[in-house]
Amino acid sequence: MARPDLRPSQYPLWWLLKGISLLPFPLLYGFSTFLFWVLYYVVGYRKKVVRQNLERSFPEKGISELRNIEKQFFLNLTDTMLETLKMVSLTPEDLEKRVDLRGGELVEEHLRRGTPVMVLGAHLGNWEFMSASGNNRFAFPIDGVYKPLASSFFEAFMWFLRSRFGITLVKMKDTLRHLLRHRGQPRILSLLSDQVPPYGEIQHWTTFLHQDTAFYVGADKLRISFQYPTFFVGMRHLRRGYYEVVFQELLPAPVAGVKEEGHPVTEAFARALETWIEKYPSEYLWSHKRWKHKRPVGACSES
Repeated sequence: MARPDLRPSQYPLWWLLKGISLLPFPLLYGFSTFLFWVLYYVVGYRKKVVRQNLERSFPEKGISELRNIEKQFFLNLTDTMLETLKMVSLTPEDLEKRVDLRGGELVEEHLRRGTPVMVLGAHLGNWEFMSASGNNRFAFPIDGVYKPLASSFFEAFMWFLRSRFGITLVKMKDTLRHLLRHRGQPRILSLLSDQVPPYGEIQHWTTFLHQDTAFYVGADKLRISFQYPTFFVGMRHLRRGYYEVVFQELLPAPVAGVKEEGHPVTEAFARALETWIEKYPSEYLWSHKRWKHKRPVGACSES
């Protein structure tokens, strides 16, 4: 088995993670359940953040229902961590059995006509499985835009995991250069679009899950510049270790010469993601501080 490009001092951690990846799935999920109990009941990892996010996002739900969602989220989180490690040894055929893709024929129609497509995802289900499984489904290149990690080990480790499934990884700062180099080619541009922009870069506020929420607007700019038809992709559990991924068209390619107001892609993505989360609340990544920025007085909301 190949390995990431590591320094000798990093080999022991690599061997440990590789060893975990070789565990059969039943043992892996047993270990995940143990980690869930430690994180949730002993450490209380980000429990305050998760609880606050859920209570503010679902003011209509009772405490009992919210706590059930909270516990299921933490179990999903430990499963995602260990399933991601499993990708070190997982084959594309194994992954294909665990991820059922729906609606991909709509994406493929554009690609077969020679039209590149932009797909906007979020931290739903196991988003690493979601990205990797696309390469099994589509006979066209997939470009995954990502932000490099601060840790040199985990940067090399995640690069290895993602690239071994055939995805072309593009650093965020290199996105425009990469797209210009491949302009007009039938490819899929994949973005995780639910991340929090730095406060000084916020250009779009909307009401999302009952809260003022900032979003990146890069997808709007890319759609106009490269004439992308744009899709939302959602993910949910079918059962433990098995997922459904669904593609939904958000907007067609922009019409030449027709000026669009605001940020229609960003707003359409926010509405599609909100609907998905309301339907499958435990699938979202509630442990990140999604609402750490406050909308300034006078800043317009587009919802």
